[in-house]
This record gives sequence, structure tokens and C-alpha cells, in this order.
Amino acid sequence: MPFIYLITLLCCCVFSLSAKEPVVTGVDILFELPEYSNLLKGKRIGLITNHTAVNKNLQTTESVLKQNAAVNGYTVVALFAPEHGLKGFAYASEEIYDQKDADGMAIFSLHGKTRRPTEQMLKNIDLLIYDIQDIGSRSYTYITTLFYAMEEASKRNIPVMVLDRPNPINGRTIDGPMLQDKWRSFVGYINVPYCHGMTVGELARFFNAEYNVGCALNVVPMRGWKRNMTFTDTGLVWIPTSPNVPESTSTWFYPTTGIIGELSMVNIGIGYSLPFKLIGAPWINAESFAEQLNRQKYPGVSFKPFYYRPFNGKFADENCEGVLIVVTDVKKYKPVTTQYLIIGLLKSLYPQQFKKAINDTKSRKEMFCKVNGTDEVYQMMIGDQPIAWPLRSLHQKEREVFAEMRKKYLIEAYGK
Repeated sequence: MPFIYLITLLCCCVFSLSAKEPVVTGVDILFELPEYSNLLKGKRIGLITNHTAVNKNLQTTESVLKQNAAVNGYTVVALFAPEHGLKGFAYASEEIYDQKDADGMAIFSLHGKTRRPTEQMLKNIDLLIYDIQDIGSRSYTYITTLFYAMEEASKRNIPVMVLDRPNPINGRTIDGPMLQDKWRSFVGYINVPYCHGMTVGELARFFNAEYNVGCALNVVPMRGWKRNMTFTDTGLVWIPTSPNVPESTSTWFYPTTGIIGELSMVNIGIGYSLPFKLIGAPWINAESFAEQLNRQKYPGVSFKPFYYRPFNGKFADENCEGVLIVVTDVKKYKPVTTQYLIIGLLKSLYPQQFKKAINDTKSRKEMFCKVNGTDEVYQMMIGDQPIAWPLRSLHQKEREVFAEMRKKYLIEAYGK
């Protein structure tokens, strides 16, 4: 084959890859298709959003809706802010307050005195629109904010529109325990696995039907997103969803260490430059811990010995040893299952430190169980038996039932 032909073919392939259209999210589809934009006409709109909701030009959904109001014959009358606030200033769990924007429009807090829209907040609203980037894990509070809003809207016959965005892990990974009713809370409101493989629009459809909410729901789907995509495949720009989720790949690690982080047993990279990507403590031996973890040959993950000194938080200014978690194949990777392996080996390799840490953090048990969605994990942790392999199979049959049940709520254009 002539050399010049090879060069031409290579250039064509590179151009084809670079010219691939990025995924188009719900906010852009909203004004592209009259079947959705016509739903706005004559409406007084309340928008539940934050800094993560941007269109293809990186304009916020807030500004896009305001700019198109006159042309499309509607008004934006109120904004609603979730955890971390409208601009993302606030830390995790920090209370935020009602305020007004530069034009005097109300910005109601849904992470302050109330986490549900009240009668007063909703009295002048004909349509609620939700647009926030989720991270694909059940315990992230943005989706609970949506579910609360749907329940309150249904009581008052206010329709809800969800502008869909990608599940940044992908749309196929189903992992972790289901939610028991007694542990239902703001950090886990519906009975889906911890990693559910659904978009926020699909979750809204699931919640509306399975929990008999019955609100008038419209989901504006994406174009071009497929279930096998991670966020890095989409061509979209990642806007950090919270201070410790700075990159789209952070969403793979949040469900890998965030649950054990609730017990404050080890440092998980919070307070260092690698949030959720580390497991470390002064009492861990990095080399032997990494060796034992790698010996289990869990799919899609490798563990590298790591040495660091946290700037703040757990073990601040102390020399820590542990592992850097390296995801080698996100399509095969099981984040929560991997986390339970880590917990199990911590218990087996460091029984004295593990037991002391459990006893020292009994006050954090409730939040740990709420995030898991079950107390079965905690009960295994305080028992005398090895737990790595029992935890691996926890709720496996229930996940299989869920995988079948969720099919009717998946958006067909995204694939199976």
C-alpha cells in the first residue's frame, strides 16, 4: 500500500473521530424540539438547578431559561438550590439559606430548614423543571431532592420536567446493596442498588411509578448517549458536582470508598489531593495491603502501594500508608463490591485497629447504615467471621430482580 495512501487514511480516521458529535443533553433538546418547548408556553416556572447544569455552550440552564423566556412565552419565577447551593460554594452537609438573585428573584434552599419545596415556595408555580448533573450513586442527595420535589408537586397538581443528563459511571453498572425501608433517608430514598446504572430521568420515571407518586412527569431525553458510555466518552465538559468530586472519573471512586468514609476509620483521600481514590492510615502497611488486595484479582481494578500525608481531615499531618485505587476497566469494575473487599481485608489484616475504629465510631453507625441502605454490612463488620466474600454476594439476587424490573423505565434511545 503506497505510503501517501496510508497517511491519507490515517488523517481521515483522525478527522472522523474528532468530528464525532458530543452527546446533547436535555437542556439543548428542550429548545430544539417544539414537542418539549411548547410545554413551557404560558407557564410560571420554578427551576431546581445548580452550577453543574450547562448547555453545549457552557451557559447555565438558569441563564438559558431566562434568555428564552420572552420568545417562548413563559416566565421563570423562582430558583431552588440543592446541597452545596446554587453556585456550589457550600461544603457537604452545610446548611444553605434562602436568598435572592441579582434581579431579585427568590432562590429557595432545599438544603436548609426544609429539604422539600413548601406550599409557600410553590404557590405561584405552574411547572417545575429539574436540571442537575448526578453522579450515579444512590447516596448523592441531588436525586433525593428531585424525588421530594416530585412528591410535593404531585400534591399540588404541578407538572415536573426533568432535563436528562448522563450517568457518568455508565448505564450498565449495577452494584451494591438495595435499600431497606427502615434506612430510607435523604441519602437514600428509593430502593435501587447503590450503583443503579440509570440516568436521573430514568430514576424519575422509576420513582413516579414504583412509589405511586403520580405526578405529571416529562423527561427531556438526551441525544447520542448510550448505556455503555462513561462521562469521558460523551464529549461533554465535566463541571465538578461538589468539592470532592472534581473530575468525571471521581464518580467511579465515590462508591468505592465513600461508604467506609462515613465511619472515619481510614483516610479516603478527603483532605488530600485525591478524594475517594485512596485508602490509608498510619497503621496500614502499604506493600502488604496492596499485595493482598491484588491477589483477589477483582475485575477492572488494581491497587498501588501509596504513601502520603493528608493536609487536613482524618489523620491530618500524619504519615499514612495504603493504596491508590486504579480503575483499569470501568466496564468490568464493580465499585461497591470492591469497597467491601477493602473493608473485609482491613478487618482480616488489621483486626485490632479495625475493632478499635469500630468502637470509636459507634456514633456514626446510623449514617453508615443509611448510606449502605442496610444494617447488614455493619452487623457483618462487628462479627467475628471473615466478611470479604460474604459481602461480595450481598443482595446479589435482589440486584438481578432489579435489573429486570428497571427495563420498563429505561429510555429506549439509550440502548439496553
